[in-house]
Order: sequence, then C-alpha cells, then structure tokens
Amino acid sequence: MGVLADAETLKDGSGYVFPSLRANPLSDMTLSKLVKEPSFDADVHGFRTSFRTWGQERMNFPREVLEAALGHTLGDAAEQAYARSDLFEKRCSMMGRWAEFLENPQAKVTRVA
Repeated sequence: MGVLADAETLKDGSGYVFPSLRANPLSDMTLSKLVKEPSFDADVHGFRTSFRTWGQERMNFPREVLEAALGHTLGDAAEQAYARSDLFEKRCSMMGRWAEFLENPQAKVTRVA
C-alpha cells in the first residue's frame, strides 16, 4: 500500500498507476529491469503466471475474465465484435479476491510444473 501511496506523486493524467516517461503503459522490459536490478530471483511474467494460475486453479474464475485482467483478447474477429464488455465489475471483484489472497501470510503462489 505504501508503494501505491508513493505512486500518487507520479500521476500524469494517463490513468496508469505507474506511468512511463516515454509511452504508456510501461514496457515489459522496463518492469523486467526493475525486478532484475535488485537481483530478485523472479521475472515479470512469473507474476502474471502466478495470478493466472491462482484464478484458474484456486478460484475457478471464467477464462475471459482472467484474460481480460491480463490485457489479452480472446476469440476471432467475429467473437470480438460481439463481446464488447470490458468485464470491469467482474475484474474488480476478482482483483479484490487476489488482494485478499496476497495479504494472507499463509498464501503460497507456486510454480506449476
């Protein structure tokens, strides 16, 4: 929560929590550098994978809601033309559950073989 409070000072009107100086959103390379510089044994895609695995295996959230939260599009052009919802309310609910999970000291997000 402290990081998010500090991020308030970075607001630039783009709507992103962590805006980029050059383009929004931040690139995966920028995020990778931030993770690797302090020598964390992790990568950005691992965070996304942990979220996706948790949502699918522990919570059984619908695939389209999980994929929308990751910024992915699903289906062919015809399906995308008719599926116009951003699933915002469902994503908000899901992200609240994800936050609860991460705040739990007993929570374990592990790599699936």
